Amino acid sequence: MKNAIGHKVWAIAEGYIPPYGNGPEPQFTSHETACILNTSDQEANIKIWLYFSDRDPVGPYVETVQPRRTKHLRFNDLKNPEPVPRDTDYASVIESDVPVVVQHTRLDSRQSENALLSTIAFAGDSH
Repeated sequence: MKNAIGHKVWAIAEGYIPPYGNGPEPQFTSHETACILNTSDQEANIKIWLYFSDRDPVGPYVETVQPRRTKHLRFNDLKNPEPVPRDTDYASVIESDVPVVVQHTRLDSRQSENALLSTIAFAGDSH
């Protein structure tokens, strides 16, 4: 692509990592994922903040997405500045220094009949 597509700020208002899963790991571990697409010719420097109903935000979690690549970031794997809590409602804001596209996915494997949810994140203002 000639030009990068997407936005520099994204929000996922609904976040929740189920406390347990059903099935072989890691494929069936209950999780939240931010799927980030970088179509630009530059590395995307990503910062993620988490917001909670009962405490101050946490972040930034810092990640990179290589040029013209995609990266699926499991929130379960985010550890620094602190692990993302399980069984807790949260929201996230994702910022990038180049335009990217963000999609949100959740696998809820608490029952043997697994549930998969996926939706595009909310594209925020890019300035």
